[in-house]
Amino acid sequence: MAKRMGKRTGGVYIVWALGGLMAIIGLALATGGGYLVAVGGSRYFLLMGLAMTLAAVLILCRRPAGAWLYGLACLLTLCWAVWEVGLSFWPLFSRLFMFGVLALMVTLAYPQLSARRGEAGSRRGGYGLAALLTICLAGGLGYTFVPTPLVSARQAVAVLPVAPGAEQKNWLHWGNTTAGDRFAALDQITKANVGQLQVAWIAHTGDIPYSLGAGAEDQNTPLQVGDMLYVCTAYGKVLALEGDSGTVRWRFDPKAHAPNWQRCRGLGYYADEAAPARDAAAPAPTAAPRGLHVLAEAGKPPPDAASLSAAKAAPAGCARRLFLPTIDARLIALDADTGQPCADFGDGGSVDLTTDMGEVKPGYYQQTSAPLVAGDRVVVGGRVADNFATGEPPGVVRAFDVHSGALVWAWDPGNPAITRAPPPGATYTRGTPNVWSAMSFDPQLNLIYLPTGNATPDFFGGERTALDDKYSSSVVAVDAATGQVRWHFQTTHHDLWDFDLPSQPLLYDLPNGDGTATPVLVQTTKQGMIFMLNRATGEPVAKVEERTVPQGNTPGERYAPSQPFSVGMPNIGNAMLTEADMWGATPLDQLLCRIAFNSMRHQGIYTPPGRDRSLQFPGSLGGMNWGSVALDPHNAIIFVNDMRLGLANALVERDHVPQGASGIEMGLVPQVGTPYGAVRERFLSPLGIPCQKPPFGTMSAVDLHSGKLVWQVPVGTVRDTGPLGIKMRLPMAVGMPTLGASLATQSGLLFFAGTQDYYLRAFDTATGEVIWRARLPVGSQAGPITYVSPKTGKQYIVISAGGARQSPDRGDYVIAYALPDGHS
Repeated sequence: MAKRMGKRTGGVYIVWALGGLMAIIGLALATGGGYLVAVGGSRYFLLMGLAMTLAAVLILCRRPAGAWLYGLACLLTLCWAVWEVGLSFWPLFSRLFMFGVLALMVTLAYPQLSARRGEAGSRRGGYGLAALLTICLAGGLGYTFVPTPLVSARQAVAVLPVAPGAEQKNWLHWGNTTAGDRFAALDQITKANVGQLQVAWIAHTGDIPYSLGAGAEDQNTPLQVGDMLYVCTAYGKVLALEGDSGTVRWRFDPKAHAPNWQRCRGLGYYADEAAPARDAAAPAPTAAPRGLHVLAEAGKPPPDAASLSAAKAAPAGCARRLFLPTIDARLIALDADTGQPCADFGDGGSVDLTTDMGEVKPGYYQQTSAPLVAGDRVVVGGRVADNFATGEPPGVVRAFDVHSGALVWAWDPGNPAITRAPPPGATYTRGTPNVWSAMSFDPQLNLIYLPTGNATPDFFGGERTALDDKYSSSVVAVDAATGQVRWHFQTTHHDLWDFDLPSQPLLYDLPNGDGTATPVLVQTTKQGMIFMLNRATGEPVAKVEERTVPQGNTPGERYAPSQPFSVGMPNIGNAMLTEADMWGATPLDQLLCRIAFNSMRHQGIYTPPGRDRSLQFPGSLGGMNWGSVALDPHNAIIFVNDMRLGLANALVERDHVPQGASGIEMGLVPQVGTPYGAVRERFLSPLGIPCQKPPFGTMSAVDLHSGKLVWQVPVGTVRDTGPLGIKMRLPMAVGMPTLGASLATQSGLLFFAGTQDYYLRAFDTATGEVIWRARLPVGSQAGPITYVSPKTGKQYIVISAGGARQSPDRGDYVIAYALPDGHS
């Protein structure tokens, strides 16, 4: 008797616990659902909350009707979910999984509810339904670990062997070549043997980027010349590593300091033509962009002989030199063999880039991207701090002689009359559009291509000049000899969204099928668009349409009536959001995201910022960012990684901007000199998860001939991140925001490490399938490179791993992978 009473009492407690949990969830849904209806949203959550609350009351009263009511509500939820989002997995999972778990608990408790009524068979039926629900839930949970393409491979992709003598010898520029192709004509590592890759060596830089957010980040792509690798750290230290062992040959410390934004994405390299080869691997003075031989054969004019003539031999100690851009605005020339500053360059090896800039406060102007070595010039732009004030440091682009460091030319976007140094007592024009990302160079056309930013501040442009607007957020082609503008193409008119061009333009000769080729430039953007232009003229090759866009009403502001939309190339991750696109790990945080969405103004990509709260999607972090693209030149396919993060924006009246406001990436920025400050916040749920449906980052293959997606796959899992920043330790294939550069090889492999989880992956370029991955000690934002050792003949894949973006796990690793000896 006592034993039966104990079981009955235990059952009662289970029913009470279940009823209490359902009541709490139901009341939360009903309360939030009522608010959602008040802001114009769906009625579903209110109705489901009321149904759950009533079902919970009945269950607490131990009445089977509570289970039946909840079951009916779940069936109607299934119908509603399919009606709203179709059969898309992640949106359905968010809407159904939590309710399914509660349904399983109800079925397990049903025998206790029906026991008082003496219903025969209720236990067997309840457990049978529970078994069915368990199978469904397990299947749904298991499918979260399956990476499912958004676009499945739809065409054949040829893999061609490397022609004898065409093998890549060196990785001389940040994008491998001045064309920015990130393509290596190497095929020792193939789809068949990539699974055998193993760690060959690990080097430590000794320079861990500890600061998070807008502080220090390791985003370096090494250079490789012969048997040496050259690496720079977030704080600007340079190391020379032996390519077969990772042994440090020399290191250089520039003693550079900056209060924020410490990073070094890459170095520049130059070698005199008379420089002796090192270890049987002769480094060329500059690498011509791939495919440009077609232009020469088609009778195009040769480059300007004066600008691209071989430089006089430098002192023997600096026959090969590296160019280091520093976080405190210096350009340093180093002897690539010894690491010592080249005394003939500038002032003892250094050029002060703040010269003729006017006042430059610490952290307001610095170098973060690799300088461009174009013939015998080294060209630099600079990162200008966004959103602090009008009249910040100039966005001038300058070219210096690679030997002497003398200024050769300057392009001042605000004053075309200034072609070198400004007049005595004057400065370059302050507050102009800048070039913070990597530039490209076409030696046949003798053009340098500049991806520009917008005049600061970002979110109010009423103070901008006509020249600010003219060159803002544009590809600007300048003559390599003089810096004079040949043409420019604007991707965003009167940019109020921080849609500056973040990536290196890709230069490629697109075959026409008749033996000729079109010289194209491919530019990716933060707004998720890809523009393809004729790089000789700036005219679109892929169709671009001017479309009317929403207009704002902020006093003192003006608005572009239309914006250019690249319709001849795929738009990636920039669809206009609706309430149905809101997502969450559970229906509860999805409900909160729906409330936030309906409480904001969202009118698509070009939603104008205003004094109300508006949603910008993609946000100013991307879309695409500085990682740029990789190219398969034999199939005319580019590989593009993206991130899908929205931003909540609002302009703040000047009287309400507190003293000391200094948000760098997020938060309140002052925008001094305008009537408004501005606040930016990531569009996240209370759990710290993006509010829109997955994926949050993808890798895409785009056919340049058709302008169509070849394939698109989610990239990255939640293994090393999760709600509230807690690592889930589970490789759920959600697709996470990506940041970094990729590498394509002639063997049909694409290497990429810029994910939130700690992996270097190899994709099959024909399908997007991950066919190999290696666990990294920390995450990476760096670009991988590959080379064949001139000593051992072994092909290496090298990646720098200093920590994923927003991750607290940091390191100082440079890791090389290779096939084992005797591989097959």
